[in-house]
Amino acid sequence: MATCKVCGDECEALMSVKQDGKTKKMCEDCADRAREANEIAEASESVVQGMMGFKGRR
Repeated sequence: MATCKVCGDECEALMSVKQDGKTKKMCEDCADRAREANEIAEASESVVQGMMGFKGRR
């Protein structure tokens, strides 16, 4: 059994998720939470850029 490096629980399979520019292996629950956090961060960045009148992407 593999061990998730984020939560420390044992799981059958680990998933690779890119987070903060690094690829991390974590269980499915942690991967879902990481994806949601990334989506929220992208959406909030987009809103702030719209408020500031930013016309391009990084």
